[in-house]
Amino acid sequence: MLSKLMADMKDAMKNKEKDRLLTLRNMISTIKAKQIDSGKTLSNDEIIKLIQGMAKKIKDSIEQYINGNRTDLAEKEQLELDIIKKYLPTQLSKEELRIIVKEVIDECGATSMADMKSVMPLLMPRIAGKGDGKLASNLVKEVLLG
Repeated sequence: MLSKLMADMKDAMKNKEKDRLLTLRNMISTIKAKQIDSGKTLSNDEIIKLIQGMAKKIKDSIEQYINGNRTDLAEKEQLELDIIKKYLPTQLSKEELRIIVKEVIDECGATSMADMKSVMPLLMPRIAGKGDGKLASNLVKEVLLG
């Protein structure tokens, strides 16, 4: 994954794509900093989790900029998010996520909101890297409440 990012960064330099170049440099520096902190080379899964964390922070920033009527900054962040998303696994749709939620609920025999504590630990590993945890939590509540 890191080698792909490096190659794409070189490509962005050659094509003079400023925004893409800046985003790729940011991603690479974040990965390298994490590698230095941990003292080991990160696996692709660890890199994906790191990039997902970056994407989540950017989504939060976009939301805050929109709430603060700063659409110019929100658009800039959205551009960066779109670039980052290209390096993340395809996310499950709401309907695909709903199917997995129902399967997990059936498997563990959950019937009420009190059972949510037993559903989430089984659900999260299944959707790791592919689904939004907040959306999954909302769908679990929706299904358990009927």
